Amino acid sequence: MTYAFPKTLPLRRRPPPPPSPPRLLLHLHPLLLKLISIGVADTVGVDLFVVFISNEEKKVPLWHQKASNSIDGLVVWDYHVICIQSKQKQGNDIDLVWDLDTTLPFPFLLNQYIPEAIRPLSFGHSMYSRLFRVVRAPIFLRSFASDRSHMKDPSGNWISSPPVYHPIVAEDGTTNNLNEYIQMRSRDARSLEDSINDVHSSKYGAVLSETMLEEFFSLIRQRRISPKTT
Repeated sequence: MTYAFPKTLPLRRRPPPPPSPPRLLLHLHPLLLKLISIGVADTVGVDLFVVFISNEEKKVPLWHQKASNSIDGLVVWDYHVICIQSKQKQGNDIDLVWDLDTTLPFPFLLNQYIPEAIRPLSFGHSMYSRLFRVVRAPIFLRSFASDRSHMKDPSGNWISSPPVYHPIVAEDGTTNNLNEYIQMRSRDARSLEDSINDVHSSKYGAVLSETMLEEFFSLIRQRRISPKTT
């Protein structure tokens, strides 16, 4: 399927003015904890995956975004982040997308979210081709750290109000490693087999091309392996 798109795209930089619900990456961290604590997710979150979306040019087109002024909801972010939950519901395997920025249903089925919000190959192999860093939630919750420096301007002033809770510090004492998650290159994408191994063991997960995302989670569902989370 092909899609029409404008010649110039509205680039947005993080963090834009806060809507409701908040769109900042830092709000995904408490979302993961909430899904676990209320029993929507597994007790340690092994069915949850954090997915960073970016590319080498930091130009990531996504549709149905709340920050958009266009009818189709198109925005070009420097990076975006969502949660994908791979679970069983009433005996069926499903993948759900939790996107705090979308105007689509929350959560939304992955096989519907991809053609609606991502629209693979809309831009061919160009600067707008998306890359996806997939990190298993238990590993992410132990390893991710943010001192919120990305929320300040060059003068050190807050671009928007910071969250009320304390900055996130990793288990090993790291205070900021956001860039390690959002920096991606096309050559970082490996085979599906290697990617599945990486997502279960690597601190920074696996990088996928935009055509690999749905098949990757299909394989996760098929295998239903219980990865190590240590």
